[in-house]
Parts: sequence; C-alpha cells; structure tokens
Amino acid sequence: MVGSLNPTTGGPTEEFEVEARSRGYRHIAGLDEAGRGPLAGPVVAAAVLLPRRCRLPGLNDSKQIVESDRVRLFAEIVRRATGVGIGAATEAEIDRLNILQASLLAMRRALLALPVQPDFLLLDAVTLSGLSIPQRPIIKGDGLSFSIAAASIVAKVTRDRLMVEYHRWYPQYNFAEHKGYGTPEHLRLLREHGPCAIHRRSFAPVQRFFAEDRTTSLSPADERESLLD
Repeated sequence: MVGSLNPTTGGPTEEFEVEARSRGYRHIAGLDEAGRGPLAGPVVAAAVLLPRRCRLPGLNDSKQIVESDRVRLFAEIVRRATGVGIGAATEAEIDRLNILQASLLAMRRALLALPVQPDFLLLDAVTLSGLSIPQRPIIKGDGLSFSIAAASIVAKVTRDRLMVEYHRWYPQYNFAEHKGYGTPEHLRLLREHGPCAIHRRSFAPVQRFFAEDRTTSLSPADERESLLD
C-alpha cells in the first residue's frame, strides 16, 4: 500500500497506522531524526506513540512548517501522545561511526526511552537491524505517516533547543540562529574562530578548518616531523 496525502491539508495521514492495527498491532511507534546535515552538534531522534484518531491540525514533516508551528505542535504531541522517547548521538559518536550509523544509534536510544514498549515501528526510509519488533521503512515517511511526522517535529524542536543551549557556551558561532547548519554565516564564523568542541570533525568543511589550524600552528621543525609521521 502506498501512503496518500491528506486531501484537505496535503499532509500525512494515519493510513500506515490503520493498516498496522488491522494486522493486530496496538502500540505503533513512528521514528525520525533531525540533524544529519549540520556541521556541529548532535543528531537527535524521537519515537512517538500516538493514540487512535489523534487530530493534530497542521502536522507535517518538520522541514515543511515554520518554527512557531513546530513549537506549537511539539507541545500538543507531548501532551497527547501515549509515549514519547528521545535519543541522541554526540558529535564524537558521529565522527566515530559516520552520520548514518549515529542516526540509527540515536533512534535505538529513543526507542529505549519510550515508556511503552511498541509492537510495530514506522520509520522514515531506514530500518533498525537486530530488533525483534516488526518495522516498516517508508520513503519520505515524515510527509506520509502521522506518527513519523510527529517524531520529526519532536526531534527537530528538541535539537533546536539543544543548539540554543550550545549558543550560551559558544556565542561566537551564533548556533541559536543557524543551529549548526553550514550556512554562509556559520562558515564565515568557522573561518574566523576555527572549530569548537561540538563541531563534527569528520564533515568536510570542518575537517578542512582543522587541517588549516594544524598547519598554521606548526613550526617549521614540527612541519618536518609531521611529514615523517
């Protein structure tokens, strides 16, 4: 079955959740993540269990709606959901594992944080290996499945709030504005100040600045020694 858009709003529907319930599943969790693309900060995942016929006007893929609507929907989802779990993988884990594997790790942590054990998972275009829970990956699921869309909202708002907190630690990068994404402003500030502790060293733009910092900080003797390493 192919998911269809809500004919009145163009947003996601409960079609996938209804199908899963028709097969006997009762606790259906939608999973999604936020923060694969940024140059700094963690990747955050959310798992959301919604009750039947849960109406959330304006719900959609978090990337398709404005910040004020995301914040409003976040509060509604947290208030009305049967369960919400949030997990994250740090920038160090991203560098060690790669961004895809770190995203999957964050999703596993989000599942563990749920107060209710799900018996079926709906995911946005990925699968979690090694789980006994049945799961269904859906291409562009955050725009098709109500539960995945809700998870995308929770993950996005949670990560944005984390980046605002990081702004207090590292105000010179203005994380509160760009949330770690590779905007022209962020790249300019990265050139001016160099990378900080929460920058992802394995991402090419940051990697380049780390290499430049190392080169400019070496003395001629150090440079000769580094070439022999």
